[in-house]
Amino acid sequence: MPVELDAYDRKILTLLQDDASLSSAQVAEQVGLSQSPCWRRIQRLKDEGVIRRQVTLLDRKKIGLDTQIFAQVKLNAHGRSNFAEFTEAIREFPEVLECYVLMGAVDFLLRIVTSDIEAYEKFFFEKLSLVPGIQEVNSVVALSEIKSTTHLPLGRGG
Repeated sequence: MPVELDAYDRKILTLLQDDASLSSAQVAEQVGLSQSPCWRRIQRLKDEGVIRRQVTLLDRKKIGLDTQIFAQVKLNAHGRSNFAEFTEAIREFPEVLECYVLMGAVDFLLRIVTSDIEAYEKFFFEKLSLVPGIQEVNSVVALSEIKSTTHLPLGRGG
């Protein structure tokens, strides 16, 4: 069930999505609240799970992760019965940044980063293809990134 967000909550969340290192005093000043009520709102948003965690976002290319691959994974019939085993295996691979369960022709979509195509090939043959239950993997290499954001739209509906 969605948490009710008023205009102040949305302003606070927008600011923190842009820069989570802002102090509650800095946020309060920018949204037009005093520090204590602003701090209480931020704490409430954390307690209610709206703010899940605060992290530092890295530029993957500056640390040598130049290749981004989207892999569509289809499980065989036996593999579908071992859904938990598959998901646990995927969670253990640091190369897999995101994994989604899909409806349709494929079962999962993975977002994978590696240093280059050779590193992906090694990951594929030494890790991904060894996961039990996989019938098929179709990999697509992203040539360039048009948009990438962690900023959720906080319109009137929250």
